[in-house]
Amino acid sequence: MRWKTKEVKVGRVGVGGDNPIRLQSMTTSPTRDVEATVEEVLKLEQVGCEIVRVTVQGIKEAEACENIRNSLIQKNCTIPLVADIHFFPPAALKVAPFVDKVRINPGNFAEKRASLEKIEMDNATYERDLQRIEEKFTPLVELCKKQGKAIRIGTNHGSLSDRILSTHGDTPNGMVIAAIEYAEVARKLDYHDFIFSMKSSNPLVMVAAYRLLVQEMIKRGWNYPLHLGVTEAGEGEDGRVKSAMGIGTLLQDGIGDTIRVSLTEPPWQELDPCRRLRDFTKDASFILREPLARRQVSITPPLHRDGSVIGSDFKQEPISLKNWEKEKLFYRGELPLIEVADENDFESLKGTPLLAVSVTTPLKARQLDAWLRQEQLKIPLLLHFSYSTSVEDLVIQASAQLGSLLLDGIGDGIGIQGPYDEEFLHRLSFAILQAARRRNVKTDFISCPGCGRTLFPLQEVSKQIREKTAHLPGVKVAIMGCIVNGPGEMADADFGYVGSKTGMVDLYIGKTCIEKDVPSVVATDRLVSLIKSEGRWQDPPASSL
Repeated sequence: MRWKTKEVKVGRVGVGGDNPIRLQSMTTSPTRDVEATVEEVLKLEQVGCEIVRVTVQGIKEAEACENIRNSLIQKNCTIPLVADIHFFPPAALKVAPFVDKVRINPGNFAEKRASLEKIEMDNATYERDLQRIEEKFTPLVELCKKQGKAIRIGTNHGSLSDRILSTHGDTPNGMVIAAIEYAEVARKLDYHDFIFSMKSSNPLVMVAAYRLLVQEMIKRGWNYPLHLGVTEAGEGEDGRVKSAMGIGTLLQDGIGDTIRVSLTEPPWQELDPCRRLRDFTKDASFILREPLARRQVSITPPLHRDGSVIGSDFKQEPISLKNWEKEKLFYRGELPLIEVADENDFESLKGTPLLAVSVTTPLKARQLDAWLRQEQLKIPLLLHFSYSTSVEDLVIQASAQLGSLLLDGIGDGIGIQGPYDEEFLHRLSFAILQAARRRNVKTDFISCPGCGRTLFPLQEVSKQIREKTAHLPGVKVAIMGCIVNGPGEMADADFGYVGSKTGMVDLYIGKTCIEKDVPSVVATDRLVSLIKSEGRWQDPPASSL
């Protein structure tokens, strides 16, 4: 059984309590374009979306939501609508009567956009800022309480305020504190119809933040529902791997009441991986896990210190597979290896000359890792899991199962076995290691899914940037449709491409803007030049994997 939270009604849809995990997405059309937004909402409902979010950046968008709602009602669509608010509290007050939930971001609802510079903060100043939060948030809480509307207190790792960054750091703990501050205001007004989220583009940070929040809620006797998501996960296979790793880890722990897989793709394509995640974890029971550092191990070639990928058949002789073996990325061949079936086999590992030991299920992996830590044995642990499901389910299930262990510091290599194309298994395995922040074998893209704020053709531009920069191991490139998902949301990206005005882009190194208002038609080439100027460029290989 999942962690039992209280039920919060979002329109006609119950979230938390005894309800199933709800599936969400967000429109990408400009909210002012009522017809286009209504069309997207209807299409999302047709593919199983249960709650839809729309961006509301100003009063005109808020007013458009009344027309969107009326048009949907005329078309017999009662799907709950959520207004996404950043920077402008008056828009939240204006739109609340026309939607079923208002999402606010604690990093920018009552405080100005972060300068990302450390500021001096004494207790008196901190308390004055908390008072300002209460003054700005109270009118919305009172309105939503009166009208029976829900609120999402949605913290984003990349958009914490200067106050939080300066006092609690760019940390999961800072994310939790930012959300708790707003929750305390709501509770003071006896308002409890709110939902939390703790999103990050880094699955490690995302999982840690949600676990800390649940821990804090348990201490306080709270049980508010949780919306799960890995923000700016990207597109394609990599986007699904990151999302499944973060969301799937928590769902397997019995945590989470509603989910969204944020992809840089048409929004209706987000529902399929959402559904697969929900189905895969439907029988999970609640367990609150403590953070676990990676166990010290003795690494001997051909194993890699940061995590190895092993061929699906350990017993075959080494063979050449393009340039995997040449680059020491992949090992396939005889290993001095023991597969452990159950706890009765653990003692046999003592004094045995082993390169590594393998397990075949997540439970065995956790049991064996705990025992190896207790015995202070430095034998590497390989996660050798078999699957026989569809390719689409494999991506979700392997990322969730293997990823949850890697995020918890368990496992020194992975091997996926099953009736699949071997090159695909290799690619997926390295994507899982990279999403867990263990290996850097290709460029890491952080790209937002797009919304009504997006200032350039995001999917098209994202594809162009990927085609030109996908061969840069260790380089993180952020592609953001607008300033909301700008320098702060990029978190730890090396380079950023951020929409600044319609058809214009700002280019960043880290969180520093280097070029402003670059025409989007030349911005991709300027980004490449920027990467080259920083010495991070290398020519693409003659043939790709």
